[in-house]
Amino acid sequence: MSLIIQTANPQALLDSIRKAIDSGVVQTWSYDTDGDFTHTPEQWARKAWLKPHVAPGVLSLGLLGPKGGGMTTTVYGVYHGRFIEMLLTHFPQHFTHAGASAWKDTAFDVFT
Repeated sequence: MSLIIQTANPQALLDSIRKAIDSGVVQTWSYDTDGDFTHTPEQWARKAWLKPHVAPGVLSLGLLGPKGGGMTTTVYGVYHGRFIEMLLTHFPQHFTHAGASAWKDTAFDVFT
């Protein structure tokens, strides 16, 4: 359950996303003190979190559900799709490819 973003500088992309959130350029995402992202529209707020992981050439984000709660396919789809949409809209020059693993695809899930 993750997003895989191919980029020459994953830390710079992560820093740019947080800066855009802080400055109000990106308005539909926030991040917590752990650095995990959540979608902020009321319908989706705090239904899940995307936990970033920086590796050479890759920024991956694993999807975490709420404590004591499950993960629905709808929340899974919305979080992955909307995050990729945000990347395409605001950061196209910072990455070459972004994709999502299928439901619980352990080949891409760096957080299990």
